[in-house]
Amino acid sequence: MIKPKEKPCKGEDIAKGYGCGKMTKYRKYGLGKMCCLSSWYLESENGKIKLEKTRLKIEAPRKEFESYKKERKSRQNLPNLIKNTVISVHRYVRLRDKGKSCISCDTPYKDNFQAGHYFKAELYSSLKFDLDNIHGQCEQCNLRREGNESGYSLRLPKRIGQKAFDSIVLKAIQEKKTGFKWDKEELVKIRKRANKLFNELAKTKGNPWKG
Repeated sequence: MIKPKEKPCKGEDIAKGYGCGKMTKYRKYGLGKMCCLSSWYLESENGKIKLEKTRLKIEAPRKEFESYKKERKSRQNLPNLIKNTVISVHRYVRLRDKGKSCISCDTPYKDNFQAGHYFKAELYSSLKFDLDNIHGQCEQCNLRREGNESGYSLRLPKRIGQKAFDSIVLKAIQEKKTGFKWDKEELVKIRKRANKLFNELAKTKGNPWKG
């Protein structure tokens, strides 16, 4: 192994003009690592640029790993978050539409009415929790008639208004063109809003799941 030779601390290349002249074995850019190199990094323009590049190079793998962990955690929590949001939104819809006839066949209200989607939740994620797209529906229509879409399409514009109906149709068309991905924070907001709406409505309509 070749031992380093002592040379005077004198800046070379990008560190030219710096150095204390002391004899040193260990140098970088001609500057002694134990004397002038650190001050060159901190005080000179070229040194600061070099130091910043080194810092970024060191931090890049850590940031990449943290980003990966965050994304992975988000993906792992997403299914449970969607499931819990479904519970909250459907609970609110059933209370909101308590007393209303079935959106698809006009059957008078029953306690076993479900939250049925006009645009199917499994096909249109962007409308999965849209309150204009979800309404009280009898079990027969929701489970045995595949949502009874023809009846739903006739009564939905009358219930929510043509403008709101046109809006969810446009959302469905847009999703087919561009796709859709759920954002974790957005799901949290939707769930909180559904719970808030339920609690506010329960004060006037009463909670049907108590007692």
